Amino acid sequence: MSMKPFNVFPYDSNINFIRLRWLSLGVALAIMLVAIGAMATKGFNFALDFTGGTVTELRFDKPVDVDDVRARLEKVGYGNAQVQNFGSGNDLLIRLQPKEGAAASNANTAADVQRALAFEGNPGKVLRSEFVGPQVGKDLAMNGLWALIFVVVGFLAYISFRFEKKFAIAAVLTTLHDVVVVCGWFALSGHEFDLTVLAGVLSVMGYSINDTIVVFDRVRENFRSMRASPDEILNKSINQTLSRTVITSFVAFLTVFALYVYGGGSLRGMAESQMIGIVIGTLSSIFVACPLLTLGFLKVTKQDLMPKAKDEAALARRP
Repeated sequence: MSMKPFNVFPYDSNINFIRLRWLSLGVALAIMLVAIGAMATKGFNFALDFTGGTVTELRFDKPVDVDDVRARLEKVGYGNAQVQNFGSGNDLLIRLQPKEGAAASNANTAADVQRALAFEGNPGKVLRSEFVGPQVGKDLAMNGLWALIFVVVGFLAYISFRFEKKFAIAAVLTTLHDVVVVCGWFALSGHEFDLTVLAGVLSVMGYSINDTIVVFDRVRENFRSMRASPDEILNKSINQTLSRTVITSFVAFLTVFALYVYGGGSLRGMAESQMIGIVIGTLSSIFVACPLLTLGFLKVTKQDLMPKAKDEAALARRP
């Protein structure tokens, strides 16, 4: 079956990506340094999951609009409030960070919230208000760090076994670049960093490594079947997988964009991290992953990808 209608780029296209390797790697390095600088100087706008704060439950006689609740709370100094319905549609669970410079007091916070949400004809009744310490957030953040380490080590082991050590190092460097850029965006923009964003960042790692492995698999196949220089083989591999990379990324981006638009405030951070990760991951699999295989100790050769001894006879018979 012909797949030509689905080819955004011709299969035999010959865009010289490797020729641009110094420019593309320089831009990638510059963006990564800006991201690291933003994280080091500005830090993150951590959410309640990491900082601790007050959890307040309210019950209303009639359902209330969650976006209106967030807007009212922001007016009285509680920015980035986490608001969600629970139980019946008349019950709200509100998570708040304490106001800057104000002493943490559950009673005061509950009173502020109740006054701010005193809808005409529909007053809210406080069911409970308690302080949640940051220790929970620290534990979860540490779990996220361990997950990151586990994933990186797993990537290195799998790709080294499936491909070759040079490919594993290049893939991990590319993936870490994508993760750092996504995290740097949140530091630079000041957007709230909560556990859903952390989940989005971890999912970016999976997407990025998958995209890179697809390109590397084609590189391995071409190294064994083509008689050309490594640069030509790498360039041909990128061109042959270009349509697949762009189409897959576009469809994934549309899915996450729908989540960003219609998923509500609680999922917006995760969707934002995934959208940025998809864009950066797509570009890095084209402009970073393969160019890394042309530099220094990562420079790949035919000898690195030669088949095992039992396949050498078949390879020798090829024209």
